[in-house]
Amino acid sequence: MKYGPRPARLLPWAGSEGKPCYLLTDGDGPLSRIADVVETTHLDMAEELLDHAAALLADARATPEQLRFTLHRMREALTEVHRVAESRGMRSR
Repeated sequence: MKYGPRPARLLPWAGSEGKPCYLLTDGDGPLSRIADVVETTHLDMAEELLDHAAALLADARATPEQLRFTLHRMREALTEVHRVAESRGMRSR
């Protein structure tokens, strides 16, 4: 058991206006477990997207539209991974 205030946890999703969401918790509640699952999902999806991007870049027949679409998805994935890294960094302090 830890004593003293815990920092707010940055959640792996944004609010309706795109603003960050935070959770005040001891880290063991149901919303914390959901956030853990979402973080893992974001990381797994980013890894799959990296594999897809590598295959697409190796394909000389890839169209500009395919590359642009993949780049948009990679930007989304990088945004999610950055939020996960920021959240985990805040929790490790």
